[in-house]
Amino acid sequence: MKYIIIGGDAAGMSAAMQLVRNTKQAEITTLEQGAIYSYAQCGLPYITGGVVSQTDDLIARKVETFRNKYGIDARILHHVTSVDAEQKTVSGTDLSSGDPFTISYDKLLVASGGSPSVPDWPGTDKEGVHTVKTIPDIEKITKELPAVQETVIVGGGYIGLEMAENLIRNGQNVRIIQRADRLVTMFDPDMGERIIEEAEKHGVTLHFEENVTSINGTDRVTSISTETGTYPADLVIIATGLSPNTNFLQGTGVELFDNGAVIVNKKMETNVDSIYAAGDCAVQFHRIKQKNDFIPLGTHANKQGRLAGINMGGGSKEFKGITGTSILQFFDLTLARTGLSEAEAKKDNIPFKTVVNTSSHIAGYFPGHKELTVKLLYRTDSKQLIGAQVIGEAGADKRIDVLATAMYYGATIDELEDLDLSYAPPYNGVWDPVQQTARRAKF
Repeated sequence: MKYIIIGGDAAGMSAAMQLVRNTKQAEITTLEQGAIYSYAQCGLPYITGGVVSQTDDLIARKVETFRNKYGIDARILHHVTSVDAEQKTVSGTDLSSGDPFTISYDKLLVASGGSPSVPDWPGTDKEGVHTVKTIPDIEKITKELPAVQETVIVGGGYIGLEMAENLIRNGQNVRIIQRADRLVTMFDPDMGERIIEEAEKHGVTLHFEENVTSINGTDRVTSISTETGTYPADLVIIATGLSPNTNFLQGTGVELFDNGAVIVNKKMETNVDSIYAAGDCAVQFHRIKQKNDFIPLGTHANKQGRLAGINMGGGSKEFKGITGTSILQFFDLTLARTGLSEAEAKKDNIPFKTVVNTSSHIAGYFPGHKELTVKLLYRTDSKQLIGAQVIGEAGADKRIDVLATAMYYGATIDELEDLDLSYAPPYNGVWDPVQQTARRAKF
């Protein structure tokens, strides 16, 4: 059986390893457009701040390991340009030689990931303008930093904030230009106020509701312009989102989501026989929305890839879906969320109420206690918990995982009070902040 996997990172190699472990006489070929396999993309911003000392620390397995230890035909610099679903072939270009290639398959996994979205602004091709997605991306940025004083980050999402924190740590002046009216728009405005305060406390200059019009300079960037003003910039980082890499599927009949992500079922199968998809190029079923969504995170990619490999190899295991759980360190704060925001609930016409409470992350009398703010969203018709946001200097990670678990299993907000959660003064109050918040809900 010939297996081809397009993509050599989280989803692709999770699938490949399942095939290695569970399938006999499998011929596995992986086609990676870059030169590096299995690296931790989420760790890239921490290279710039010196938290992670070198990019080699981010590589889980080198390509030679996949080849020599596991017998995978792991190819690098192989850019896929088309798939013939009838003939069952994959074609593209070997970037190292410029030669074309065509390979046949019995089963194909599309795990091609996504690419940073770069708007069509004049000047995006100038030196000093970067995106953050690959190890070469971050190595280029790090190499330029000694000569950089003014950094402009376009985009106030997770990547934008992580880069801002680490560049401030590195001694840069950082400015964020954000098209929206707040940072990290998956948090509601009332929770977002704390994030803005944290950014300003640490010296990040913020510009909201501004649209970039051009990136300026002769060869290298010197400034960036918006509809409102022009700001100095020795370095520009574009962090405006991610687009699925699926253009090569044109003509295959594979069904795509409205943003180009591949639509898959619970077994990671597409609507075309013998073609599977997983990771940042595929949709994820959202358990709260009860429909497909696109939330490209490493946790989802690894799970989907593993299941794709099991099912391609003849097993049967289903992807149970997501609640959209994510977490971010931003200077002294931890920002965590799961489920729906108010905007998402309104968009889906879900009847809901919210409750917010600020308490201590451990016993209030115990040394080192910190404020922790918990916001819960719940349906007014069924009391089902549908969303949670937690922000504080400590304790947010523990609470968001409790809430994500409760939400995964369909808990109601009043059932949170019944949870048997751990208590000792150094770790919690007798009533956990999650329970304190839930008890304030009104029906």
